[in-house]
Amino acid sequence: MRQGEREQNSTQPFSRFLGRLIFFSLLVTIALTAVPYGTVQPWWIAIFECVVFLIAVLGVIETFIGNSWSRSDLSLVTPLLLLTLFVLFQSLPLFSGIGPLGLGASLSADPYVTRLFATQLFALIVVGLLLLHYTSNKARLHKLIYVVIAVGMVSAFFGVMRKNLQQGPGFFLPGLTIVDRSFGQFVNRNHFAFLMEMCLGLALGLIAGEIGRPRRVLVWLSVSLLLWVALIYSNSRGGIFASLCQLLLLGVMLDPMRHFTSASVGTSWRRLRNLASGLAVRVFLGVCLIALFAYGVSWVGGEPVVFNFQQAATDFSQQEMQDNVNTSRKEIWSATWQLIKAHPIAGVGFGAYRVAITRYHNASGAMTPQQAHNDYLELMASGGVIGCALVAWFGVVFLKRARQRLHSPDLYCRAVCLGALTGVFGVLVHSFVDFGIHITINALVLVVLIVIAVQGGLDPAPNAGQSSDIARLDIGSNVIDAGR
Repeated sequence: MRQGEREQNSTQPFSRFLGRLIFFSLLVTIALTAVPYGTVQPWWIAIFECVVFLIAVLGVIETFIGNSWSRSDLSLVTPLLLLTLFVLFQSLPLFSGIGPLGLGASLSADPYVTRLFATQLFALIVVGLLLLHYTSNKARLHKLIYVVIAVGMVSAFFGVMRKNLQQGPGFFLPGLTIVDRSFGQFVNRNHFAFLMEMCLGLALGLIAGEIGRPRRVLVWLSVSLLLWVALIYSNSRGGIFASLCQLLLLGVMLDPMRHFTSASVGTSWRRLRNLASGLAVRVFLGVCLIALFAYGVSWVGGEPVVFNFQQAATDFSQQEMQDNVNTSRKEIWSATWQLIKAHPIAGVGFGAYRVAITRYHNASGAMTPQQAHNDYLELMASGGVIGCALVAWFGVVFLKRARQRLHSPDLYCRAVCLGALTGVFGVLVHSFVDFGIHITINALVLVVLIVIAVQGGLDPAPNAGQSSDIARLDIGSNVIDAGR
C-alpha cells in the first residue's frame, strides 16, 4: 500500500506539468486559429485538427497518470459523439451496384466532404472535453476568458485599422481585398460579426460580475464599446440585430427594476396593479433601449449601415433578373425546404449541401448556393430528423447544466455563465440568416463559451478571497443587490 502511494506521489508532479502544458497549448491554439482568415482553408483546418489530436494524446497520457477524468464531462458531449458517428454513417457506401461502375452509394451526396466534416466536428468535441477537464480552477477560467476576449479585441482593432488604412488588396494577409464584403481578418464581414457577438456577450457578463468594482467595470465597458463599434463598422445586418437581442436578453435576465415593481402585500388587486406597472416599466425601458441602440448604430455606422438595412427587403423578395440567378434568401430557403422534404429522415449528409441543393435550386446555374444562409434549415437538410434530434438532445443537456451554474453561490461563476449564454444567444439569433459557425475560429469560440457556461466544481483561485466584497448578483431570481 505504501509502495503504491509512493508511486502515485512520484507521478503527481509530472501529471501537473502535463495538465499545465495541455491547458496552455489549448489557449495558444485558440489564439492562433483566429489569425489565417479564421482558419477556413483546407490546409489550415488540417493543421488545426492535427494540433488538437496531438494535445489529446497528451491528455490521454495525463489521464492514465493522474486518473482524474470526470464522467460528467462525457455526459455533456455524448449527443455530439453520437452525432459524429451518425455523420460517419452518412458517408458509408450502404447501397451497392449503383451507377455504371457498380460503385456503392451513401446517404451523403458528397461522402468525402461529409467525412471531413466528421473529423472537424470530432476535433471540436475533443477541444471541449479537454477544456472541461483542464479548466480546473478559477485562475485557469480567468485565463480562458481573457484569451477569448483578447482574440475579439485584436480582431476588432485589426478590422477598424483595415477600414481606415487599407488602400489596396492585401493587408498583412494577401487574401484580404478592399471590397465591402470582408472585414477584419475574415473574407466575409458576417463571419467577423459572429466573433464580435460572442466576445461582446462574454464582456457584458463580466460587467455584471464586477458590478461592485468600478474600475473593472470601466475596463470591461471600454472593451465592450470597442467590440460593439467594430461590429457596427462591419456593416453586418444580422450581427447588429443579434447584438440588440443580446442586450434585451440581459435586460430580461438581470431585471434591475424588479425591486421597484415587486409587491409586499397580498391583495390580488395590488398584485395585479404591480404586475401591470412592472410590465409597463419593462416595455418602456425596452423601447428606450431599442431607440438608443438604433441611434448609436446610425451615429457610429453612418450612411452605409443605414443603407444596408434599407436594402434588407431585397434578400427576402423575388429577384427579377435576366440571367435567373435566384440567389436571394427567399429563393435559397425555398429550395432548401424542397430538399428537406425529399430527405426528411437522415438528410443529404453534413457538408454535402452544396452538391445536393443543385437539384432543387431553380436557376440558371451561374451561381449555386454553397450554404443555406440559415443554419437551422441547413441542419434539417443535412441531418434530417435524426441529426436535429441529436442536436436538440445536446441543447437540453447544455441548458440544464447552465441553469445549475446560474444558481451557483459564487458571483463570478454566475456572471461568466450569463455572459457565455449571452454570446451563445447572439449566435443562435444570427444563425437564422447566416452561417458564421461554419468558420473554424467561430465554432471554436462557441465551444469555449459552452465550456464556460457549464463549467462547475472549480477550485478557488489563489486570490479568490479578494472577491468577498463584490456586490451580490442573483441572476436566477432576477435580482441585483448593489453590495458594499
